[in-house]
Amino acid sequence: MAVNKNAQIRYKALDKCFSNQYKKFYIDDLINYCSTVLMNHYGKEISVSRRQIFNDIDFMRSDAGFEAPIISIKEGRKVYYRYEDLNFSILNKPLTDVELQAIDNTLEIISRIKGIPGFTDLVSTQAKLLGTRYSDNNHIISFEENEFLQGIEHLTPLFNYIKSKQVLKIESLSFKTNENYRSVISPYYLKQFNKRWFLFGWSHEFNNLQNIALDRIISIEMGDVNYVDSTIDFEEYFDEIIGVTNFADKNIANISIQLSDNIIPYIKSKPIHGSQKINDNIITFQVKLNYELESLILSYGENMKVIEPIELKNNILNRLKNTINQY
Repeated sequence: MAVNKNAQIRYKALDKCFSNQYKKFYIDDLINYCSTVLMNHYGKEISVSRRQIFNDIDFMRSDAGFEAPIISIKEGRKVYYRYEDLNFSILNKPLTDVELQAIDNTLEIISRIKGIPGFTDLVSTQAKLLGTRYSDNNHIISFEENEFLQGIEHLTPLFNYIKSKQVLKIESLSFKTNENYRSVISPYYLKQFNKRWFLFGWSHEFNNLQNIALDRIISIEMGDVNYVDSTIDFEEYFDEIIGVTNFADKNIANISIQLSDNIIPYIKSKPIHGSQKINDNIITFQVKLNYELESLILSYGENMKVIEPIELKNNILNRLKNTINQY
């Protein structure tokens, strides 16, 4: 399984090299680029051999692979590689009949249940599938996704581990250091925020709720200790905050922010929080203070001015001063 996964990563990396008309990729360049992509993905050094790259090129060219129009161009004593058709990409291969049938079946199921309370988010999923199924090469709909997001391959296994109530040993990269961090977790919940995925679970080491970004995960193994069942209502848990950071020792605060006139229609159409109310140009809502809330406010720039609480106002002011000092 690991070999197939590495191969897929290499194929995608090579695909970018071969379609790049602004750089000549010699064999050493291909080796270095694939090695770097694999290292960034796994968080540790992984070497790729010359023979492996040549085997990958042969497979990508083959009927069993992608029928990729890879050509070799001799320049002096060296050879570089690229697609003869620079518009070609292995990511643009048409879906098979089996894949199309699977999408049709999924669309039929969604059409039956999307009106049921609690399934309204399926409208977006249905739109994505319709865009994939019927747009062919003339794309008529797009979604803001992070195509370079790492760790997304952990999403399905983690979902199944949660359903099975399986304790996990997770090795991940620390945000604060370059060292690896190992934890034992009873996994509970998967949450997407700001185009990233997070796993929430009970830390057996610290006896508290912990979250791990999937793009920081290096490896996942099954643990052998007893699973700790969740007592958390995650809908309520996330209703208390913006983002994913919920400090157990903090209370919900009353937030009051002055809005510029031009941003009010936008905030009304895209609410910051379910509790928000807008009176004239003042928006109020109730959440706990955290870094994500501050970042959201700062993203609106001069269109937002925090009135209260004073702690939030001071935090925003300090971050703005630090930003100015950078210049």
